[in-house]
Amino acid sequence: MREHLPAVYIVANRRNGTLYTGVTAHLVQRIWQHREGLGGFSTRYGCKLLVWFEIHATMESAIAREKQIKVGSRAKKLALIEADNPLWVDLWPTILDGSE
Repeated sequence: MREHLPAVYIVANRRNGTLYTGVTAHLVQRIWQHREGLGGFSTRYGCKLLVWFEIHATMESAIAREKQIKVGSRAKKLALIEADNPLWVDLWPTILDGSE
């Protein structure tokens, strides 16, 4: 996986637990920060599991998608996760080895 890649992502503290939706130009670096407890909301609530992400061609499209997801209901966020990752597997190893 390229180091600089616009992406929208959701991290969680556990299955069906607290969710944090974010956007970044550096997915691997940003998720590492979540896992290391460097940040605000996600650190406070223990959101360290990468449960969903979506790669974008541009930062503008990633930001637009993040806004769309954030205004959506919790049910819609859960549906996004469940559609691609029904077992809520931590996708961190996936982005490290590039097998998105």
